[in-house]
Amino acid sequence: QVKLQESGPGLVKPSQTLSLTCTVSGVSITAGYDYWSWIRQPPGKGMEWIGSISYSGSTRYSPSLKNRTSISRDTSKNQFTLALSSVTPEDTAVYYCARGFPTIATIFRRYEYKYWGQGTQVTVSS
Repeated sequence: QVKLQESGPGLVKPSQTLSLTCTVSGVSITAGYDYWSWIRQPPGKGMEWIGSISYSGSTRYSPSLKNRTSISRDTSKNQFTLALSSVTPEDTAVYYCARGFPTIATIFRRYEYKYWGQGTQVTVSS
């Protein structure tokens, strides 16, 4: 059974870097030609793809966030990590990790993601 679990601080100060880790169990993040993504949902808004890391370690980022985003992985722990720099209150959202990849970066389609973490609330505030 594939499971994903997000972890990280729930409160980040403006201008700092938001860091979240997704721990995957039940499948290796290096196997199966899979992509592993970070997605977020700000309050009152729709889902937004942030970026992905592939089974081979290559990365793709949302055009609107790519200048502030870095996704990396630790294959020994079967984890991948999101770093979002220079955060503002507009980065407040529920952050999810998921297995999947968007066909079009700016259009969210839930069916493109098969497995999800439960989500973690991150608030950007001083």
